[in-house]
Amino acid sequence: MPKEKLPKQYLQIKKRHAKYFNAVEELGMVVKQEGPLDERTAHLIQLAAAATVHSEGAVHSHVKRAIEAGVQPEEIYHAIILLTSTIGFPTVVAALSWADDVIKAKKK
Repeated sequence: MPKEKLPKQYLQIKKRHAKYFNAVEELGMVVKQEGPLDERTAHLIQLAAAATVHSEGAVHSHVKRAIEAGVQPEEIYHAIILLTSTIGFPTVVAALSWADDVIKAKKK
């Protein structure tokens, strides 16, 4: 299966600020290893945070990573709708739409 194309901005930052980028990636790996949460749970938490801050790119990224970790689309949708009373219906709908971008592309 061909590797998915990374976003242009992501690749530009990686090239332009390699040391910074590597430090951020290392931080991400280290914090995942610092506790008992499994990879699936970690991605759902990060997905919820991405939805909360209205980050379409981060929602796309964490949905993709969650699916790769074995999270089912229904679990992704549930994780997002659980946020309704915290972040509001319009933000949840936006996050669901962003999640669908990835989920529907994976089904093709």
